[in-house]
Amino acid sequence: MQKNSNVIAVALITSLFFLWGFALNLNPILIPHLKKACQLTDFQSSLIDSASYFAYFLLPIPAALFMKKYGYKGGIILGLLLFSFGAMLFVPAAAARNYAFFLGALFIVFSGMAFLETAANPLITVLGDPDKATQRINFAQSFNGLAATVGPLLGGLFILSGKNLTAAEENAMSPEVLKQYLDKEASSVQIPYIVISLVVLTVAILVWRTAFPVINEESGEEINDERRPLSARIAELLKNKQLMSGVLAEFFYVGGQACVSSFFIRFSEKVAGLSEKDASTIYLPLAFLGFMSGRFIGTLLMRFFNPVKLLVTYAVINIILIISAVNLSGSAAVYTLMAVWFFMSIMFPTIFSLSIRDLTAKTKKLGSSLVIMGIVGGAIMPPIMGRVSDMFNIQVAYLVPGISFVAILWFALKNLKVKKVAIVAGH
Repeated sequence: MQKNSNVIAVALITSLFFLWGFALNLNPILIPHLKKACQLTDFQSSLIDSASYFAYFLLPIPAALFMKKYGYKGGIILGLLLFSFGAMLFVPAAAARNYAFFLGALFIVFSGMAFLETAANPLITVLGDPDKATQRINFAQSFNGLAATVGPLLGGLFILSGKNLTAAEENAMSPEVLKQYLDKEASSVQIPYIVISLVVLTVAILVWRTAFPVINEESGEEINDERRPLSARIAELLKNKQLMSGVLAEFFYVGGQACVSSFFIRFSEKVAGLSEKDASTIYLPLAFLGFMSGRFIGTLLMRFFNPVKLLVTYAVINIILIISAVNLSGSAAVYTLMAVWFFMSIMFPTIFSLSIRDLTAKTKKLGSSLVIMGIVGGAIMPPIMGRVSDMFNIQVAYLVPGISFVAILWFALKNLKVKKVAIVAGH
């Protein structure tokens, strides 16, 4: 009976990896879609990423405190309910065609996802045989990668209309006709997000009805350390140079990843003349497929090569690819940019593992939370890129994620003496 309960629990937790991967990778679809429907600048459209990643930045520690009191199951149910509620808010946001409403709905969605990710990563490792913990988390992460490929594909099919008006065409329309067009564009998110909301709510009910084993991960040493004030424990960790350089590197990585993904459709339209439908349903899913395959190939290569040297190599290659994409034109620029995903694949988990390698058992959890908070880079860097795009053009703006890979190269070079790295599941 206990074994069957664990199997069901593992299946449900694995589904969470798919759900948050799916929602996160709809952002590259929402950015060009809401830019069109709400008549936004590139800077304004980039705030979609800001609303999403700020939730990831603000919620992990409150989520951990909530789950300390109510358990992993309580945290997962709350996360799913927030996720479902936020997705359902897309319906009135689209009806009002109010961009601030959309951003608020996204913040609620990603607040729920922050709860899910805070719970799912450690929980999947302790459900079942300890010797198979790594196998379980890698299996669960594969569904996250699958969602990264499926999300943009389905989003492009069901959300993007493929119709973009030029400024001249908009000016030629009467206010009533233009409003009808924009309202129709905005309404295309309603059915997809209603479906997402109902699916997430169903998973919440299944989690509520499923018996999860009682799990106590804390050692006596950790419990004693947690009696100290949180501010004192954080202040101690802030003095750890290795950890802080890792937080900074993760900030630039997530920021760079968000920039590369979020403006890809706009880049493809402006530089190569691709339609938003083709960019979102063919090229973007292929790029994410490259990211997923890069994870598997990178993991294999780490058996034969030093992971830090591999990180150095990948960072250098991505710097070259970004500079090339900024200077090339047509489809060559798009294909060059697509290759960046493959070489981003190992960066998050490798940086994460290097960041916490010197931490003790009693400080590793809090230290890990600080590294995860580096995700706020995804909230800050896309608006910078959007502003550069508004000032110059979208191709020049891709120098912004190029700076991210320079920062990652700096971090990797600082760690070249490290011979072994215990790679963890990545974002």
